Amino acid sequence: MSRQQQIAQGDREALAAEFNHYRPKLKRMIQFRLDHRLRGRIDPSDVLQEASIDVARRASEYAAREDMPFFLWLRLITGQKLLEIHRRHLATQQRDVTREVTIGDIGPEVNSHFLASQLLGKLTSASKKLEKAERQAILESILNRLSCMDREILTLRHFEELSNGEIAEVLGISKTTASNRYVRALARLRRELSEIPGFLPDD
Repeated sequence: MSRQQQIAQGDREALAAEFNHYRPKLKRMIQFRLDHRLRGRIDPSDVLQEASIDVARRASEYAAREDMPFFLWLRLITGQKLLEIHRRHLATQQRDVTREVTIGDIGPEVNSHFLASQLLGKLTSASKKLEKAERQAILESILNRLSCMDREILTLRHFEELSNGEIAEVLGISKTTASNRYVRALARLRRELSEIPGFLPDD
């Protein structure tokens, strides 16, 4: 019997072991999606602790969702807990404040400013012609011109390190669509950045 079958049948030890196995990936998701106003106030480990309690309480639900990979089910519960924490601490239900989105089972939308700061080290090795703040502002502006879906695909692929299949499951699209949109979004980023002197290498 597989561990996921054990979990579906109510094995709490198997559930705890599997949650701990995926803890680093879940923590990375929380770090990327935690509202900037809560950074320094909310520890991602505390969010994980609350999420683990919900996972244990809702373990019976997994039996009805065995078609969903177990990690994505854990990610779904953790994302819901993060949304709850946003509402609790920001004391608002306004969508423009928490930047919530409803594309699949994403969780809170990643902030473009934070995404730009993280992408700088992955996509470019810009020369000293441009200051870091200027480079980040340029990249943030380009990211904001992408669709919400494409920003999410870049985040899920580069920072949550999900496969195309997992991204497709989270976003409710086909694996081929997820792959094609990722390639196009990355190509657009590189194309727009290549037109800016001093941003990409060899300018």
